[in-house]
Amino acid sequence: MEIEQGAGKIAKCLKLMLSDKPGHLASVMAAIASNNASVGDIHLLRVGRTHNTREIVVYVDSDHQFEEVVEAIANLEGIIVEDEIDLVHQVHEGGKIATKSQVRIETITDVRQIYTPGVAAICKDIERHPEHAHKYTSIPNQVAIVTNGTAILGLGDIGAVAGMPVMEGKAVLFDHLVGISGVPILIQNRDPKVIIDTVRNIAPTFGAIKLEDIKAPECFEIEDVLDAELDIPVMHDDQHGTAVVVLAALLNATRFSGLMLKKSVVGVVGLGAAGMGISKLLLSYGVKNVIGTDLDDTACDRLATAGGAVGSLEDVMKKAHIVIATTGCPGLIKPEMVRKGSVVLALSNPNPEIVPDLALQAGASFAADGKSVNNALAFPGLFRGALNVRATTINNKMKIAAAKIIAKHAEENELVPSLLHPDVHKDVTAAVERAALESGVIKHWD
Repeated sequence: MEIEQGAGKIAKCLKLMLSDKPGHLASVMAAIASNNASVGDIHLLRVGRTHNTREIVVYVDSDHQFEEVVEAIANLEGIIVEDEIDLVHQVHEGGKIATKSQVRIETITDVRQIYTPGVAAICKDIERHPEHAHKYTSIPNQVAIVTNGTAILGLGDIGAVAGMPVMEGKAVLFDHLVGISGVPILIQNRDPKVIIDTVRNIAPTFGAIKLEDIKAPECFEIEDVLDAELDIPVMHDDQHGTAVVVLAALLNATRFSGLMLKKSVVGVVGLGAAGMGISKLLLSYGVKNVIGTDLDDTACDRLATAGGAVGSLEDVMKKAHIVIATTGCPGLIKPEMVRKGSVVLALSNPNPEIVPDLALQAGASFAADGKSVNNALAFPGLFRGALNVRATTINNKMKIAAAKIIAKHAEENELVPSLLHPDVHKDVTAAVERAALESGVIKHWD
């Protein structure tokens, strides 16, 4: 399960020609507000003798709501709607990533150095000393972003190609936040063996493997096999990126509510990729009592094997001091189920298992949904730190170190910091490096 998406707001843009008289812009703002939409950036494009042209960003919940906003503005006197711009589609046109050279070519000498005949010397050097690939190639800074498209965001099994915009987005974040080259790898196949074989065969190209949006239970087998076989980090982000940010959120949520996380009973509602990842990391962190529930008996057995307990939804809600829900089922948790004084994190997006306000009204001491729980707070620093020290895996000690740093950087009364916090990714990287070194998962050349 992916829980990094926001509240589902859609950004649209209107290009408007307004009569250059007092009150016309204010009437546009009023029309937007009267349709329960929000205003973003406003840009003045042109100023004429009698009219001016502006672009106004509008945030809406649906295309239908946007149509109502447009109609309301079009009916205003002195306002002409020149264009409607879909900002999301616009930014994705042509794709969001590209392979760029890091060297300049100005003369034929440059070509001979970076290609034949000069490159032969580097090839022979790496043949004699394989570890020199780490010095002379891009391999150690490349991460494969691998998907088969079976669990894309909240959209489900839409195929690998339809999931490419998500993979490109992950690559953009890798580059912008920590300087890693993320390379999307689309595998149009649901067979775990095919995915394992494919990744195993392309692994020499990369310093690490990031598995993305592969549905449970296949994701567990794929990650387990590849992590055991390859000498580079392999991490399924839907499990572990989610788990790291949820642990960070819980460290702050329990502080707000006065609970002690390790001594609390933690209930996990939904034991798919996210639920299992969260459960395993909490157990590793030291939470003694994790109780989970799922409609799939196999998922429940998996939690029991990991050291957790299993019960019904009613059991979880009755016993747990902290409830984490990752089911994708809006309204699953009813107000009467909420235990007095409990912490409730209903993380499914865009619609949570219970609205936080309802949980608080029912007696929860703290409640939140998944709007701020963004996987991108975790995975860039996790991979950057692992690559920097040439770790062979990303273990629980590294994940817990990342979670503690993320929690530390949260602003007052916030569960976790902003994705674009100036220090969080740098500090997560450093913490992951230390944890990798301390836990001895560093690659040593013979």
